Amino acid sequence: MNRVPLKQRNSKIHHDRDLRALSRLALLLLCGVVLAGGFVYAARQHFAAVQFGYQSESLRRERDRLLQEQQHLLLRKEQAFAPARLELQARELGLRPVAASQLENQKAGRRSQLPLAQALLNPSASFQR
Repeated sequence: MNRVPLKQRNSKIHHDRDLRALSRLALLLLCGVVLAGGFVYAARQHFAAVQFGYQSESLRRERDRLLQEQQHLLLRKEQAFAPARLELQARELGLRPVAASQLENQKAGRRSQLPLAQALLNPSASFQR
């Protein structure tokens, strides 16, 4: 058998680089990176939308809870300020209803306050009479 000797020197072969193939590979890599970036961006947007949905639902439940609490507090306030309950609490404190003799005539009260009010609003009004 005719074999090539083990220590035979091979001549160096120079290959021409195909610049078009290299540019196509670079373009393909760039397109892949842009496409992958687009998927990452879309995934981030999707997860942000899902998170905002959860937050929105949480805020909606919180709003409903607060509205129920507000209704409950308004009901308790109206019950606390009911005239019958206030009268009962006033009697417990030792207060009595107002007697007719304690009320002063409303017309007389208005006459006495009218010049004073005019004098306070317009100081020269009291001198014009």
